[in-house]
Amino acid sequence: MPNSLRRPAFGYTIGFLSAASFGANGSVISVLLMHETLTPAQLTVLRTLITVIITGTILLITDRSAFRITRRQFGLMVVLGIAGVAMLQQFYALAVSRIDVGIALLFEYLAVPAVALIALIFFKERVRMRIWVSIALVICGLAVVAQVWNSTLDPLGVIYASIAAVSYVVYFMLGERALGSMSVMGMVFWAMLVSTVFWGIFSEWWTIDLVKLVEPISLEGNLSNVIVPFWLPLAWALVVGSFVSFILSFVAIKHLKSTSAGIVASSEVLFAFVVAWLWLNETLTAVQLGGAVVVAVGIVLAQTARPGKVVDLDLAVSEPLRDAESR
Repeated sequence: MPNSLRRPAFGYTIGFLSAASFGANGSVISVLLMHETLTPAQLTVLRTLITVIITGTILLITDRSAFRITRRQFGLMVVLGIAGVAMLQQFYALAVSRIDVGIALLFEYLAVPAVALIALIFFKERVRMRIWVSIALVICGLAVVAQVWNSTLDPLGVIYASIAAVSYVVYFMLGERALGSMSVMGMVFWAMLVSTVFWGIFSEWWTIDLVKLVEPISLEGNLSNVIVPFWLPLAWALVVGSFVSFILSFVAIKHLKSTSAGIVASSEVLFAFVVAWLWLNETLTAVQLGGAVVVAVGIVLAQTARPGKVVDLDLAVSEPLRDAESR
């Protein structure tokens, strides 16, 4: 989008709304998984399916050309949909089923300095030297939050969160580039469609007990006395926590530079901690809270270490080939 068409104030507002929605959704997912009505994979396929249905309906009315994509775009969507969307949501759900929501997100946001490092090494993108300080801060901060000296965290939960971080790297890098040639709604539709097909094969969705979806459940934590049908928090996770959150996040990117959008997105961690504290009584010790602050500083530094320029993958691959051919 040309700079003249960008509305930064609007972008910041939308970005914070997206971060708040994603952050709150972590606690919703945690509560849903506590009741074991759905597996993490089944919850993931429902989240992507509902997003496909909503975006597809909107595109049918507003922009049917989004259903026609090139072979290259389709290949990009396959990788993004499986490695970026499907794996990210699955392993994040697995992580929050074993460790606190806020801590799971802290590990997931290891992806932020990782993106800058990958851009430097593989795409020769100019990255400021502060990236090394950022990486050191993030790693040290996470070590403090995880209290590695006494292993208070579930090891498998940490592994799941770390895999989610790898998926987030794929999601960020491919999604950032796809927006150069696709609309927000079109990209979300295709990526979620691929993810839905993938988990449609492996999630065993056909074993979902529909009767349990209408059974009353407790909202747990400080809301344990609140009893609602299972489908109510599920509807939030599917519509607001998935469709709305994804759309808002990419709309924000359209109106902000990538560095600014990334800084706003990383506030999801703070929203997640606040909601999990108020709702699920998930707390951090003073030492862990200090580690979380260090991680937040590292994330901000990592975002400001990347220039606004986005490297085109085609050029990154084709230019060395043309040089070789000329020789």
